[in-house]
Amino acid sequence: MRIVFLLIIILLVSALSAVSTVKKVDLNRYLGKWYQIAYYPNSFQPRDCGLTTAEYSLDKKGKIVVLNTCYLDKAGKTIKKQATGKAWTVDSSNSKLKVSFFWPFKGDYWIVKLGENYSYSVVSDPKQKYLWILARDPEMAKATYQEISSFLDSNGWNSGKLIITGTVK
Repeated sequence: MRIVFLLIIILLVSALSAVSTVKKVDLNRYLGKWYQIAYYPNSFQPRDCGLTTAEYSLDKKGKIVVLNTCYLDKAGKTIKKQATGKAWTVDSSNSKLKVSFFWPFKGDYWIVKLGENYSYSVVSDPKQKYLWILARDPEMAKATYQEISSFLDSNGWNSGKLIITGTVK
């Protein structure tokens, strides 16, 4: 009986802490260039970029091509490192994707918050280990960044772990 009760508690806690994505993403509107404003540090991304961008486009077969670029300078003139990968949707909402930069490895790319008119995007994974705040411009208003931070803190992320790489004014 105690084991059943414990299992129910575990299931409830995991259901309450489940990551939710946005309801629907229009991929055509999502394609294009995004600027990284902030991110959780990770082992696969350079830490000393002056500017970081992600560009999404479609190939001839309809797969999403991902081009991540780390620039030495804030102006985005000198490329330090680039990584090209592929992404694909995993459900009809288009808010859950898989991305791969090196076969057979792939990761989750879940869009958990999206600004009005696709002005910003917050991307994470189901375990909240990775996190990126992206914007269409290299600068983000301080009020927008604070709104995103509040959303993150109230939904299980720790905005204090974010490293700001873009400009927040």
